[in-house]
Amino acid sequence: MPVPKILTVVQARMGSSRLPGKVLLPLAGQPLLVRMVQRVQRARLAGTVVVATTTEAADDAIADLCVAHGLECFRGDALDLLDRHYQAARHYGADIVLKIPSDCPLIDPAVIDEVVGFYLDFTERYDFVSNLHPATFPDGNDVEVMPFDALETAWREAQRPLEREHTTPFFWENPGRFRLGNVEWETGKDYSMSHRWTIDYLEDYDFIKAVYDALYPGNPTFGLNDILTLLEKRPDLAQLNARYAGVNWYRNHLDELKTVDSSQTRRI
Repeated sequence: MPVPKILTVVQARMGSSRLPGKVLLPLAGQPLLVRMVQRVQRARLAGTVVVATTTEAADDAIADLCVAHGLECFRGDALDLLDRHYQAARHYGADIVLKIPSDCPLIDPAVIDEVVGFYLDFTERYDFVSNLHPATFPDGNDVEVMPFDALETAWREAQRPLEREHTTPFFWENPGRFRLGNVEWETGKDYSMSHRWTIDYLEDYDFIKAVYDALYPGNPTFGLNDILTLLEKRPDLAQLNARYAGVNWYRNHLDELKTVDSSQTRRI
């Protein structure tokens, strides 16, 4: 049996209503996006890693960054993220597609391998696998995996704006149609609402930069457990963005989502 071609899509853009240009903010001497892609590339099962940005002029900066650092780059629709992922997958001839947003600069490569490995072990059983439904890992370790055929089905049929903007809701909002798999944190704990390692606000950047400043110089390949150990020693770091813990995009669509409720998000 031929080895499936895996494509990891890291969606990125300069525009952000809360923190414009966040993907270019400095982390340990390099832009945040570069540091994040480096982490994703360390995953054994990530395959080809491509930064998927938009065709808007503002995102020329991201395309230029990719050229300068030798990163794969694909440009597509600014608002239809489902189309951008699908077109990137077509362009690269992917059999399996991973979706990882660019606001996860602390993502652990081992988590990526765990989720992808689970999918590969049960390819005939699932149409979509993630670690988000329900989420248990610290927020910012988001991994979603789907075969190209399923992605193409969603691309053809998804109609609601939130399904186009957020790429994958068409799968997990239709559990009767798609075979859904989920990987939970093996510790049995749920840190998804209490540990915020994603970036959407300036306070998030302050936290992520503090983690990098503390861990990267001595351990460039630091992972999830290293961060948890640091936070046990330095609980003050977690307070930098604690006010946003549990805040995610679900909060704006609770009246539209059938499989997500208010326990999975928090309003500011």
